[in-house]
Amino acid sequence: MKILVTGAAGFIGSHLAESLVSQGHEVFGVDNFNTYYDQGLKRLNAKHIVANGVQLIEADLNDTLDDVLPENVEYVFHFAAQPGIAAHVTLEQYVQNNIFATQNLLNWVSKFSAEAFFVNIATSSIYGTEATLPEDAEVKPISFYGSTKLTAEQLVLGMARVRQLKACSMRLYSVYGPRERPEKLYTKLIKAIFENEPFPLFEGSEKHSRSFTYVGDIVKGLESVIGKEDICNGEIFNIGSDKEYTTQQGIELIEKIIGKKAVIERTPPRPGDQLRTTAVIDKARKLLGYEPATEFEEGLRKQVEWYKKYFL
Repeated sequence: MKILVTGAAGFIGSHLAESLVSQGHEVFGVDNFNTYYDQGLKRLNAKHIVANGVQLIEADLNDTLDDVLPENVEYVFHFAAQPGIAAHVTLEQYVQNNIFATQNLLNWVSKFSAEAFFVNIATSSIYGTEATLPEDAEVKPISFYGSTKLTAEQLVLGMARVRQLKACSMRLYSVYGPRERPEKLYTKLIKAIFENEPFPLFEGSEKHSRSFTYVGDIVKGLESVIGKEDICNGEIFNIGSDKEYTTQQGIELIEKIIGKKAVIERTPPRPGDQLRTTAVIDKARKLLGYEPATEFEEGLRKQVEWYKKYFL
């Protein structure tokens, strides 16, 4: 199968692209290698996926795509976005990279790959302060990120509703594991401990609870759509662990794995942060056979080993 993965040099996209290649698919990746975070990690990811057979294209989804992307792909997994909840990222950047870029990609798909199945990668941030709801619940995003990702999701599903393409949207929950972005919780914590630096922790966030989900379990959930296109068309799925841990529990597990305490530096609370997320995955279990299997500590150990291998 001919598959396009956007954001293929990123955290989750790189894992999915590699997995799809290992199953015999012809995989094309696209990434713009922007400066949101240190490009060194993305270049490292890119090196790995290319070595494993992914055909990588460096391009921005906001640009003209007609002569850039391969025609007649059968699947699109759309990860590329302005990620995270960051005060230094403007609303304009979220709108440009989450809404306009998605619409530009949809225009390209309808023109050059109209038969493709489009899998939109969404986020639990769409739900709002507490993401503990099924897919048909009212959503109340509280951040630029959540709001623009909701808009992107609706652009995709809108085209499915009028039968311009077949598509679904996957709302992911608190993904962690090897290749996690450097500004994310566990990569930042692991780095701080190994480099004897203070770890900045948002005031009160140690009590926040999350459906921390290992990246390998996320990949399996995304791949479970393949072959179930008629069932999934027009649908939204929560993909994540239904086990809940506090940030403090996660910190303590990393300290246990490394064998060293973190030096905590309290910082002001982050606007738009969620208080609680718990993935309600009944729908994904029923329709996709989805079942996350990686225990939290096991996944964190894999992330620590990845960090030690490439950064120490």
